[in-house]
Amino acid sequence: MRGARWLKFATAVVALAALAALWQFTPVADVITPGRVTHWAREFAGTVWAPLIVLAAYTPAAVVMFPRPLITLFAVVAFGPWLGFGYAMSGILISAFVTYLIGMRMDRGTVRRLAGPKLNRIIPVLRRRGIVALTALRLVPLAPFAIVGVVAGAIRVKLLDFMLATAFGMLPGTLAASVFGDQLEIALRDPSRVNLWLVAAVAMALGIATLLVRWLLTTQLHDESTRA
Repeated sequence: MRGARWLKFATAVVALAALAALWQFTPVADVITPGRVTHWAREFAGTVWAPLIVLAAYTPAAVVMFPRPLITLFAVVAFGPWLGFGYAMSGILISAFVTYLIGMRMDRGTVRRLAGPKLNRIIPVLRRRGIVALTALRLVPLAPFAIVGVVAGAIRVKLLDFMLATAFGMLPGTLAASVFGDQLEIALRDPSRVNLWLVAAVAMALGIATLLVRWLLTTQLHDESTRA
């Protein structure tokens, strides 16, 4: 396990070094300018299929574990903060619903193997305290987004509870990504207009919320193990 983590870290370092070299020693920096990136995003937003593409992008992203905040950042730059946030939340809920349906049709033994030991420990908590535990799990993910949906579907968590918990749990992170995306778009146009206080406040609020939810989830796990 530790070796796998080091391999991931080394891969990330090599990838960043390669990107830096590409940016420094090739004409990429002259082609991909802030103005052009914004222009490309706005041109994309003007196409008929753009909203559907963004909505649909979250489902395969969940399966292959592509970072959702990057899609949200692009949506905000392309459509603006409000529409971008709306498309992001809608796309996340669609992908959650799809993974839930997949879980309902999967063998439970297979689902348990996919879940791994950490998520398997939480399954009793999910059954007893579905919406609260799922909200906490979405805020402090102990397993990939898609796996949580598959497990919830397999153990027959109520669909309404699952969707509400996903909405509540994903709201802070999506809102933060939308704020960062909006400030990024402003920075691309005029760096002097960036609201650093807003960015810092959102980051601090997200960090505090994450710590509180981590404590709540740990407490629930302790109560469940004591009860058992």
